[in-house]
Amino acid sequence: MEKSGKITRDELIKKYGIDVAQLEQEQLKLAKELVIKNKIDFKLADKFGGFDNTFIGNKILSCVIVCDKDFEIIDRAYALEKIKFPYLPEFRNYRELEAMMIAFEKLTERPDVVLIPGQGISHLRLGLASHFSLATGVPSIGVANVVLDCEIKGEGILKEGKEIGNTLVEKEGSRPMYVSPGNLIDVKTAYEVSKSLIKPPHKRPEPLHLVAKYAKQVRKELA
Repeated sequence: MEKSGKITRDELIKKYGIDVAQLEQEQLKLAKELVIKNKIDFKLADKFGGFDNTFIGNKILSCVIVCDKDFEIIDRAYALEKIKFPYLPEFRNYRELEAMMIAFEKLTERPDVVLIPGQGISHLRLGLASHFSLATGVPSIGVANVVLDCEIKGEGILKEGKEIGNTLVEKEGSRPMYVSPGNLIDVKTAYEVSKSLIKPPHKRPEPLHLVAKYAKQVRKELA
Protein backbone atom coordinates (compact mmCIF):
# COMPACT_ATOMS: atom_id res chain seq x y z
CA MET A 1 0.00 0.00 0.00
CA GLU A 2 1.20 3.52 -0.83
CA LYS A 3 0.82 6.01 1.94
CA SER A 4 -0.50 9.56 1.73
CA GLY A 5 0.19 11.20 5.07
CA LYS A 6 -1.01 9.00 7.90
CA ILE A 7 -3.70 7.29 5.83
CA THR A 8 -2.88 4.73 3.18
CA ARG A 9 -3.88 5.28 -0.42
CA ASP A 10 -6.38 2.41 -0.25
CA GLU A 11 -7.97 3.86 2.87
CA LEU A 12 -8.35 7.27 1.19
CA ILE A 13 -9.95 5.67 -1.85
CA LYS A 14 -12.39 3.79 0.36
CA LYS A 15 -13.14 6.78 2.59
CA TYR A 16 -14.03 9.04 -0.36
CA GLY A 17 -15.68 6.30 -2.39
CA ILE A 18 -13.39 6.85 -5.38
CA ASP A 19 -13.58 4.59 -8.41
CA VAL A 20 -9.96 4.92 -9.57
CA ALA A 21 -10.46 2.78 -12.67
CA GLN A 22 -13.38 4.93 -13.77
CA LEU A 23 -11.37 8.14 -13.32
CA GLU A 24 -8.47 6.68 -15.28
CA GLN A 25 -10.81 5.82 -18.13
CA GLU A 26 -12.27 9.32 -17.99
CA GLN A 27 -8.78 10.83 -18.21
CA LEU A 28 -7.89 8.63 -21.17
CA LYS A 29 -11.13 9.55 -22.93
CA LEU A 30 -10.58 13.27 -22.39
CA ALA A 31 -6.95 12.99 -23.51
CA LYS A 32 -8.19 11.93 -26.95
CA GLU A 33 -9.77 15.38 -27.31
CA LEU A 34 -6.46 17.22 -26.91
CA VAL A 35 -5.22 19.22 -29.87
CA ILE A 36 -1.46 19.70 -29.73
CA LYS A 37 -1.44 22.37 -32.43
CA ASN A 38 -1.28 26.13 -32.17
CA LYS A 39 -4.72 27.70 -31.82
CA ILE A 40 -3.32 31.15 -32.54
CA ASP A 41 -0.07 32.76 -33.68
CA PHE A 42 1.58 32.92 -30.27
CA LYS A 43 4.08 35.50 -31.50
CA LEU A 44 1.13 37.89 -31.33
CA ALA A 45 0.08 36.83 -27.82
CA ASP A 46 0.07 39.74 -25.39
CA LYS A 47 -1.83 38.42 -22.36
CA PHE A 48 -0.38 35.62 -20.27
CA GLY A 49 -2.04 33.81 -17.38
CA GLY A 50 -0.54 31.96 -14.44
CA PHE A 51 -1.99 29.83 -11.63
CA ASP A 52 -0.91 29.03 -8.09
CA ASN A 53 -2.77 26.47 -5.98
CA THR A 54 -2.10 26.06 -2.28
CA PHE A 55 -3.90 24.49 0.65
CA ILE A 56 -5.05 26.12 3.86
CA GLY A 57 -6.44 23.62 6.32
CA ASN A 58 -9.30 21.82 4.59
CA LYS A 59 -9.54 24.41 1.81
CA ILE A 60 -7.79 25.05 -1.48
CA LEU A 61 -6.73 28.54 -2.47
CA SER A 62 -6.50 28.95 -6.24
CA CYS A 63 -5.01 32.22 -7.48
CA VAL A 64 -4.77 33.39 -11.08
CA ILE A 65 -3.22 36.45 -12.69
CA VAL A 66 -3.11 37.86 -16.19
CA CYS A 67 -0.13 39.98 -17.18
CA ASP A 68 0.88 41.82 -20.34
CA LYS A 69 4.12 41.52 -22.33
CA ASP A 70 5.82 43.92 -19.91
CA PHE A 71 4.80 41.66 -16.99
CA GLU A 72 2.38 44.19 -15.58
CA ILE A 73 -0.60 42.49 -13.93
CA ILE A 74 -3.79 43.55 -15.71
CA ASP A 75 -6.19 41.22 -13.89
CA ARG A 76 -6.20 38.82 -10.97
CA ALA A 77 -8.62 36.75 -8.93
CA TYR A 78 -8.78 33.94 -6.42
CA ALA A 79 -11.11 31.29 -5.08
CA LEU A 80 -11.06 29.66 -1.66
CA GLU A 81 -12.97 26.42 -1.73
CA LYS A 82 -13.44 23.41 0.53
CA ILE A 83 -11.37 20.40 -0.54
CA LYS A 84 -13.65 17.69 -1.90
CA PHE A 85 -11.08 15.21 -3.17
CA PRO A 86 -8.03 13.77 -1.36
CA TYR A 87 -4.44 13.98 -2.53
CA LEU A 88 -3.82 11.09 -4.89
CA PRO A 89 -0.86 11.15 -7.27
CA GLU A 90 -1.97 11.33 -10.94
CA PHE A 91 -5.39 12.78 -9.99
CA ARG A 92 -4.64 16.43 -9.16
CA ASN A 93 -7.30 17.46 -11.68
CA TYR A 94 -10.11 16.24 -9.44
CA ARG A 95 -8.66 17.99 -6.39
CA GLU A 96 -7.75 21.37 -7.89
CA LEU A 97 -9.61 22.03 -11.13
CA GLU A 98 -12.93 23.16 -9.62
CA ALA A 99 -11.34 25.96 -7.59
CA MET A 100 -9.25 26.98 -10.60
CA MET A 101 -12.38 27.29 -12.72
CA ILE A 102 -14.12 29.41 -10.09
CA ALA A 103 -11.14 31.76 -9.88
CA PHE A 104 -10.78 31.91 -13.66
CA GLU A 105 -14.43 32.84 -14.17
CA LYS A 106 -13.89 35.91 -11.97
CA LEU A 107 -11.42 37.40 -14.46
CA THR A 108 -12.50 40.11 -16.86
CA GLU A 109 -9.34 39.82 -18.99
CA ARG A 110 -9.00 36.55 -20.89
CA PRO A 111 -5.40 35.40 -21.41
CA ASP A 112 -4.08 34.14 -24.74
CA VAL A 113 -2.31 31.29 -22.97
CA VAL A 114 -2.17 30.06 -19.38
CA LEU A 115 0.85 28.57 -17.60
CA ILE A 116 0.02 26.01 -14.94
CA PRO A 117 2.46 24.50 -12.41
CA GLY A 118 1.80 20.87 -13.26
CA GLN A 119 1.75 18.37 -16.06
CA GLY A 120 0.56 18.85 -19.61
CA ILE A 121 0.80 15.91 -22.00
CA SER A 122 3.79 14.64 -20.01
CA HIS A 123 1.23 13.19 -17.59
CA LEU A 124 0.52 9.48 -17.65
CA ARG A 125 -2.99 10.20 -18.93
CA LEU A 126 -4.30 13.76 -18.53
CA GLY A 127 -2.35 16.51 -16.82
CA LEU A 128 -3.87 19.38 -14.88
CA ALA A 129 -2.84 21.88 -17.58
CA SER A 130 -4.52 19.76 -20.26
CA HIS A 131 -7.73 19.30 -18.26
CA PHE A 132 -7.97 23.04 -17.57
CA SER A 133 -7.64 23.87 -21.25
CA LEU A 134 -10.28 21.34 -22.24
CA ALA A 135 -12.63 22.94 -19.72
CA THR A 136 -12.00 26.54 -20.83
CA GLY A 137 -10.85 26.45 -24.43
CA VAL A 138 -7.79 28.51 -23.50
CA PRO A 139 -4.38 27.24 -24.67
CA SER A 140 -2.29 26.01 -21.77
CA ILE A 141 1.26 24.99 -20.90
CA GLY A 142 2.27 22.67 -18.09
CA VAL A 143 5.41 23.63 -16.17
CA ALA A 144 6.25 20.79 -13.81
CA ASN A 145 9.01 20.00 -11.33
CA VAL A 146 9.02 16.28 -12.16
CA VAL A 147 7.99 13.91 -14.92
CA LEU A 148 7.09 10.24 -14.65
CA ASP A 149 7.50 7.42 -17.16
CA CYS A 150 9.24 9.71 -19.61
CA GLU A 151 12.73 9.64 -21.10
CA ILE A 152 14.94 12.73 -20.97
CA LYS A 153 17.14 12.94 -24.05
CA GLY A 154 19.17 16.13 -24.26
CA GLU A 155 16.61 18.87 -23.66
CA GLY A 156 13.76 16.77 -24.96
CA ILE A 157 11.15 14.86 -22.97
CA LEU A 158 10.14 11.68 -24.75
CA LYS A 159 7.24 9.31 -24.22
CA GLU A 160 7.27 6.08 -26.21
CA GLY A 161 9.93 7.62 -28.42
CA LYS A 162 7.88 10.73 -29.24
CA GLU A 163 8.94 14.19 -28.06
CA ILE A 164 6.19 15.57 -25.85
CA GLY A 165 8.03 18.37 -24.05
CA ASN A 166 11.33 20.00 -23.17
CA THR A 167 13.43 20.69 -20.13
CA LEU A 168 14.06 24.33 -19.34
CA VAL A 169 16.91 25.61 -17.16
CA GLU A 170 17.35 29.37 -17.20
CA LYS A 171 19.06 29.90 -13.87
CA GLU A 172 22.49 28.39 -13.30
CA GLY A 173 22.46 25.69 -10.66
CA SER A 174 18.67 25.45 -10.51
CA ARG A 175 16.71 22.27 -11.10
CA PRO A 176 15.16 21.88 -14.55
CA MET A 177 11.55 22.66 -15.26
CA TYR A 178 9.66 20.22 -17.44
CA VAL A 179 7.58 22.05 -20.01
CA SER A 180 4.90 20.30 -22.03
CA PRO A 181 1.87 21.61 -23.93
CA GLY A 182 -1.44 21.23 -22.19
CA ASN A 183 -3.73 21.80 -25.16
CA LEU A 184 -4.12 24.04 -28.23
CA ILE A 185 -0.37 24.67 -28.51
CA ASP A 186 2.41 22.52 -29.92
CA VAL A 187 5.52 21.19 -28.19
CA LYS A 188 7.99 23.62 -29.76
CA THR A 189 5.83 26.69 -29.15
CA ALA A 190 5.08 25.74 -25.53
CA TYR A 191 8.82 25.69 -24.90
CA GLU A 192 9.47 28.93 -26.79
CA VAL A 193 6.67 30.79 -25.00
CA SER A 194 7.84 29.56 -21.58
CA LYS A 195 11.45 30.51 -22.33
CA SER A 196 10.45 33.96 -23.58
CA LEU A 197 8.61 34.65 -20.33
CA ILE A 198 11.66 34.12 -18.13
CA LYS A 199 12.74 37.33 -16.41
CA PRO A 200 16.12 36.96 -14.64
CA PRO A 201 16.93 36.36 -11.88
CA HIS A 202 13.72 34.31 -11.60
CA LYS A 203 13.95 30.69 -12.77
CA ARG A 204 10.28 30.25 -13.62
CA PRO A 205 8.27 32.00 -16.32
CA GLU A 206 7.24 35.38 -14.96
CA PRO A 207 3.46 34.72 -14.83
CA LEU A 208 4.14 31.89 -12.37
CA HIS A 209 6.44 34.12 -10.31
CA LEU A 210 3.85 36.92 -10.24
CA VAL A 211 0.98 34.65 -9.24
CA ALA A 212 3.06 33.10 -6.46
CA LYS A 213 3.60 36.61 -5.03
CA TYR A 214 -0.11 37.34 -5.36
CA ALA A 215 -1.00 34.07 -3.62
CA LYS A 216 1.32 34.95 -0.76
CA GLN A 217 -0.44 38.30 -0.42
CA VAL A 218 -3.87 36.69 -0.45
CA ARG A 219 -2.87 34.12 2.20
CA LYS A 220 -1.64 36.96 4.42
CA GLU A 221 -4.91 38.84 4.00
CA LEU A 222 -6.98 35.74 4.73
CA ALA A 223 -4.97 35.05 7.86
